[in-house]
Amino acid sequence: MDVLEQLRQQGVNADLLVGVRRYRERYPWQDEQALAVPQYFYDGKEVLESAIAALLAGENLLLAGPKATGKNVLAEHLAAIFARPEWTVSFHIHTDAASLIGTDTFEAGAVRFRPGPVCACAEAGGMAIFDEINMARNEALAVLHALLDHRRRLDVPGYGQLRVHAATRFIATMNYGYAGTRDLNEALASRFVVIQMPMLDEAGIARLLEKAVPDLRQETYALFAALFADLQEKAAQGEISAHAVDLRGLIAALRLMEEGIAPRSAVAMGITNQCFDPDERQIVADTVALRVPKAYAVHGKVR
Repeated sequence: MDVLEQLRQQGVNADLLVGVRRYRERYPWQDEQALAVPQYFYDGKEVLESAIAALLAGENLLLAGPKATGKNVLAEHLAAIFARPEWTVSFHIHTDAASLIGTDTFEAGAVRFRPGPVCACAEAGGMAIFDEINMARNEALAVLHALLDHRRRLDVPGYGQLRVHAATRFIATMNYGYAGTRDLNEALASRFVVIQMPMLDEAGIARLLEKAVPDLRQETYALFAALFADLQEKAAQGEISAHAVDLRGLIAALRLMEEGIAPRSAVAMGITNQCFDPDERQIVADTVALRVPKAYAVHGKVR
C-alpha cells in the first residue's frame, strides 16, 4: 500500500498530506541512495500528525519514551512519508565528533576528507535519524549545535562550513532508564520539539504482530499482545527490568513458533532468556505460563 494512502486510511489530517505532497514535489529525490522502505507503519494518528507537522515546519524532532513504544518504527515511517533516504547514526558512549562529521583519509597520494554520516546527510538533503542520542557524551554532541539551530550549518575543521540542504530533516530518539543513558543538556534539548511516545495498547500491539508475522490465528495476536501488556505492567511497577519488554523478541518468538518450536520455548528464546537475573527470569517465566498454554496452536496444529 502507498504510504500516503495508508495515512489517509488512518484519518491523518488532509492538509498535512497536501503539505507532504508539496514537500515531495519541491524536493524530489534523484540521488543513487535508495529511499527508505519501512518494514512497519506506525499506528497512531495523533502522534503521526504531530510528527508530520513538526517536520513540515522545518523543526528537529525528538521522540522520547521507554522501550517498545515504536520510536524507530515512527522514524523510519517518517522518512518514507517524506520520500527521503535515511542516514541512521547509533549513538554510544564512544561517539565523537569525527564519527559524526567525518575524518581525513589518505587516498591516491593525497589527504582527503571522508564525510561522516551527518555530513553526508546534511549535504544531500536526507533524513538523519540520531538513535539513542542520550547515550553520547555532551562534549561529542556539541558539534551538532550549529547544525540544529537557526544557523543550519556544519563546521568541518580544516574544510570550512557546510550549509545544510533545505530538504534535510533531523529526528532523534531517546530511551529512559537504560544503563549509560543520561538527560540531554538544555542547550541540545532546546533545539528539538519533543513527542513523548505513548505506550502501545493491546490492540496496537496485536496489529503490529499481525503485520510482522501474518497468517496466524487471530486469537494468537490477541494472546501474545496481552502477554506483552502484562510484561509492560510488571516493568512499570518495578517487578522486572525492561529486558523482557522487547517487541523484537516477541516477534522473533512468533516466527519460531511458525517453524515448529513450542510456544513457551519460543517465548523463552525471544524474551524470557534475555533476563539474566534468575529471580527476574522466573517472574517472566511464571507470567508466560499464566498466559500461554503449554500446548497451543498458532495455526491450527497443536504444538
